[in-house]
Amino acid sequence: MLLPATSATLRRSALRAPRCVAYRRGLLTLAIETSCDDTSVAIVEKTKKANGNAAKIHFLENVTADTRAHRGIHPIIALESHQDHLAALVQKALNYLPEAQPGNSFKLAGGSHRRLPDFISATRGPGMRSNLSVGLETGKALSVAWQIPMVGVHHMQAHLLTPRLVSCLNNESDPDPPAMAPELPFLSILVSGGHTMLVQSTRLTDHKVLATSEDIAMGEALDKSARDIVPADLLQNAKSTMYGKTLEKFVFPNGEADFADYKPPATRGNELAKHENKWGWYITTPFANTRMLQFSYSSISSMVGKIVSRRSADGGMSYDERVDLGREVMRVAFEHLASRTVIALEILRPHNTGKDKIETLVVSGGVAANQFLMRVLRSFLDVRGFEDIKIVAPPPYLCTDNAAMIGWAGIEMFEAGWRSSLSCRPVRKWSLDPKAQDGGILGPGGWFRE
Repeated sequence: MLLPATSATLRRSALRAPRCVAYRRGLLTLAIETSCDDTSVAIVEKTKKANGNAAKIHFLENVTADTRAHRGIHPIIALESHQDHLAALVQKALNYLPEAQPGNSFKLAGGSHRRLPDFISATRGPGMRSNLSVGLETGKALSVAWQIPMVGVHHMQAHLLTPRLVSCLNNESDPDPPAMAPELPFLSILVSGGHTMLVQSTRLTDHKVLATSEDIAMGEALDKSARDIVPADLLQNAKSTMYGKTLEKFVFPNGEADFADYKPPATRGNELAKHENKWGWYITTPFANTRMLQFSYSSISSMVGKIVSRRSADGGMSYDERVDLGREVMRVAFEHLASRTVIALEILRPHNTGKDKIETLVVSGGVAANQFLMRVLRSFLDVRGFEDIKIVAPPPYLCTDNAAMIGWAGIEMFEAGWRSSLSCRPVRKWSLDPKAQDGGILGPGGWFRE
């Protein structure tokens, strides 16, 4: 007598990827990112080689909502941009799936057969719930239509795993590639317009948050400061509301040559010294008198607003003074980040041995593309006794929100056996830390494991 299958059994059987296929060809995923104002779709593939892994991004395209009229992200405009562009991006991405023979494939309108992805990756959170829903529900629809599994990806986990994608991308043409890097455990700095976190990563789903911002994120502080510092005509010509990037170009037009003479404070005591200048103002470094593992950036943008307002009342700021103020904002913001990172490494040092040894500092998120930040971090580690710590960051196009990193995180979770049920919902706030109140990455319902 045959018993009726339970709904869970039907779900697993319908959405199970053939193990032999994944092993023979590697893993192929179509990925979707809609957590904020970037609509992004990617086709990412991971393949196995003799002694390592390789990866290829077959397709990656972003459309950023134009919210410049609001001088920042506007939730409704961002939502409408996702609705306007996501389906078209998915349609375009299908043409970049690997060609395949009739069988385990599907036929495009033009007549060519394309390989069916092994599963769908879609950002589940954290982010704006309505925006997340656009991408997540699209991912569910593709999962049902193609009868393949889906993985609802943690956006911040994807950021910190991106350097591992980059290492595999670099292995694509290597017949005998090295091991995927960085290997766990490692330390991560996640810096963007919405997040500033220092994270100790020990396993794929085990990330301990060592420090976070008590007020606003570094990226937001840089954006706010830029709106006060950058001349109005340059600000109006900015191509996006990532004004921190505009500020970097304004104060460092020649790139590394403009901060070649930077010298980090050699001791904690040196961090307390005021940086006097000919203009008569200075910016206080947050938490300079403490070893508190916490970030704070609201005071920086607040001080900038007061300085600019005061100088405007006195007749305005010259171009040179604006450049100096922008450079000082970045110095203070980045040294605050570097200082807390060094304190964390000093705390971890007695336990930093054997399999728990941390050898790599990963820097991810939109602000990670700032070259002065990378110079400050490297300089700090070198003068404070951590010159053996390697710093890695993705290339700029993978620092900002993108679907390729979502696809890669989906691949790592899929390989570990994790799947998302079709009932999973977007998560607006979602911790990385399994000891957090929400249970971290695996905390929300909707996960199952094969």
